[in-house]
Amino acid sequence: LSLALVTIPGIPSFSFDPTESVFEAATVCDRDAKPANLDFTLKDMDGNDVNLASYKGKVIVINFWATWCGPCKIEIPGFVELQDEYGSQGLALFGVSVDDPARAIKLFAEEYKVNYPMLVGLEEEAFMEAYGPLWGIPITIFISRDGMMCKTHAGLVMKEDIEEELKALL
Repeated sequence: LSLALVTIPGIPSFSFDPTESVFEAATVCDRDAKPANLDFTLKDMDGNDVNLASYKGKVIVINFWATWCGPCKIEIPGFVELQDEYGSQGLALFGVSVDDPARAIKLFAEEYKVNYPMLVGLEEEAFMEAYGPLWGIPITIFISRDGMMCKTHAGLVMKEDIEEELKALL
């Protein structure tokens, strides 16, 4: 049951109002948006320090995932494409593996040709709590240029499902 709860895609956190255009709906943060805690430094898969506060002013996307997570494996190629297409426009995408050691993350990143920083979330409970609760994975969080946690998507997200939201924040 635990595995099912972790890998079943959740319902994305957007709503549809037929009186609003899709672009208008995507241009604003969720009503309950709050400031993101960027005061964290995590290790990447190569052992380098990554200070999230240094990315303030960019649109930050944090994807919580794991190497064993089926939906994560499906969505990561879309994140690779988004980083290719929007990195030069101010996108800072991070993958945070919730329970894998650096070596496993590195092998996964090589296999999936990941082009954005993959961070080690193992034993980083304070970081997980700052962006949680994380009831399952994948979880994807959008942080605006002004540091607001704008959108949270629980479960599998495909590139085409989040690209308009991302472009609106950029």
